[in-house]
Amino acid sequence: PLQAAFASGASFVAGGVLPLLVSLFFPLKGMVIAHYVFATLFLVLLGAASAKTGGAPFLKPVLRITFWGTIAMGLTALVGYLFGLSV
Repeated sequence: PLQAAFASGASFVAGGVLPLLVSLFFPLKGMVIAHYVFATLFLVLLGAASAKTGGAPFLKPVLRITFWGTIAMGLTALVGYLFGLSV
């Protein structure tokens, strides 16, 4: 369990560093667009890494992770909009 906890924590930190870097280096004016574009790019990279790691063909995992990740981001934004929340 301890090894799993460290692996989970390391992957959470690694996944959070990329959006943090976008936040640090992009101007506030275009932040929402920059986060969306880079999050989609990061999803493509995640799909490619998972395909390479699992020995699967490249296109299917990339499309699946990018599509469903984008849907999840859109639904999250929709819920925030419906409840009038903004971060």
